[in-house]
Amino acid sequence: MITNPHDAANVPNRHTPSVADVAEAVFDILYLAFDLVAGIVFFAGAAGRPVFVLFGLLTFLLGAGDAFHLVPRVMRALHGSDERTEARLGLGLQVSSITMTVFYVLLYYIWRALFPQTSLPLAVPVIIWVTALARIAVCLSPSNNWQHAEGNARLSALRNGIFALTGLVLIALFALSGDAGGLGLWRMSLAIAISFACYVPVTIWSRSHPQVGMLMIPKTCAYVWMIAMGLQLMVRVA
Repeated sequence: MITNPHDAANVPNRHTPSVADVAEAVFDILYLAFDLVAGIVFFAGAAGRPVFVLFGLLTFLLGAGDAFHLVPRVMRALHGSDERTEARLGLGLQVSSITMTVFYVLLYYIWRALFPQTSLPLAVPVIIWVTALARIAVCLSPSNNWQHAEGNARLSALRNGIFALTGLVLIALFALSGDAGGLGLWRMSLAIAISFACYVPVTIWSRSHPQVGMLMIPKTCAYVWMIAMGLQLMVRVA
């Protein structure tokens, strides 16, 4: 019990998680656990089938990359923020931005493995690779100021504009394949569209309107849906 008012100034401020903080931490932990379990299931059930090996790599990459920024977010939600946590969060955002780019390259090759009979102009893989490499190059630039709250608005617009182009190509490819083979993977184009529709407003307005950050929840759910489609496909073609 503090009896001397001067002693109160020496008592460290303790972060008391709100219900929203706990909910965010639980959601993030469950999401990362889902990625881990799904990745194991893909590799265990692949039986040498390249498309499910790719799904396993894609899933582990997704979880590992997101862990770099979600683990600091969980720590911040439960224990409060400090300079070290914010620095880790900035680094995590950089890592996840790069791994998410590779995620879409792998998704392209999953599409290619599922629909080998569909011929494409050379421009399609060229666009995929050029936009992916360009975005990774931009993400690696120190000028992004990843570990500072102000970031770099111009580079953010550039890297995410490039990323959107990659996403549009994948949306078009899965829409083009439609329900070929009865696989129903036209839904993948819808999941990708949802993820970008939620992600883009966050990159533009989350700093000035923090509540926009709530769109990351449906964005994350869209990625869970993508992985779930892969798991469903593995069961159907077993």
